[in-house]
Amino acid sequence: MSKLSMTMSHNSPLSRIYDYGLLFKFRLTILVVISAVLAFLIGSESVNYTKLWMLALGGFLITGSSNALNQIYERKTDKLMKRTQNRPLPDGRMTITEAMIVSIIAGASGFFLLTYFLNLKSGLLGLFGLLSYAFAYTPLKRVTPFAVFVGAFPGAVPTLLGWVAATNTFSFEGWILFAIQFIWQFPHFWAIAWLMHDDYQNAGFQLLPAGGKNNASALQTTIYTFTLIPLGLVPYYSGMGGKISAIVITLAGLVFFFQSFRLLKYCTDEAAKKLMFGSFIYLPVVLIALVLDKIH
Repeated sequence: MSKLSMTMSHNSPLSRIYDYGLLFKFRLTILVVISAVLAFLIGSESVNYTKLWMLALGGFLITGSSNALNQIYERKTDKLMKRTQNRPLPDGRMTITEAMIVSIIAGASGFFLLTYFLNLKSGLLGLFGLLSYAFAYTPLKRVTPFAVFVGAFPGAVPTLLGWVAATNTFSFEGWILFAIQFIWQFPHFWAIAWLMHDDYQNAGFQLLPAGGKNNASALQTTIYTFTLIPLGLVPYYSGMGGKISAIVITLAGLVFFFQSFRLLKYCTDEAAKKLMFGSFIYLPVVLIALVLDKIH
């Protein structure tokens, strides 16, 4: 448990807000919202700030809802992992009923905001992301490593959602952004799964592609990371981005690939940690480069 949570009474308003933040996976949700907002900016001819804020709020609520439903389903396995045992549900600080009510209200509110202020396509995309994450990816995590592939679909929705929110179309450019985020998730998530392998095993999760921290898992990670290099050039050749963004994206892809190659070479937690942090940097760099290139 964090020092902040230890200093708060479980019944205080601040403690409740903190627990809702844990239930919604606040930091992860913010990262999801940022990718949707950047994609919205890439797709906008001129920025409508009302729509931008509604996208951010609606995306936050619907993503938070899916994370809450995930924790409701995994409340028992969360007790088995050091990383998650102090979440509000396994720790008993929140009831299942309360968590369910909050998640339903948040999900319905997010769907309404995306549909009413943006367009129906955006609302349905958000709903697809929520349902597929909570009811397809989540239960598959204890069954097969294929769950990562299934989870990559809702995981890649934010950039497509941001594009559709701006353009009201499922055009080729939106699918380019979707594809980049889709492929990016494999090295991103496998790096995390490598570091959390023992915890995940305790909970019965099968998430590394070759079943463990081995060369085969590292090789698959490296292959997906390498794929991002040519994929990162598609925005340039499709006319979506310019030379500056192409150079930046290619350099980011090369650095990311080098980090994955180090994992393949050494198969250590230290290499996996560097790859994980590299993944946190790669996607924002790609999206910000496309935004800045458009402004320029």
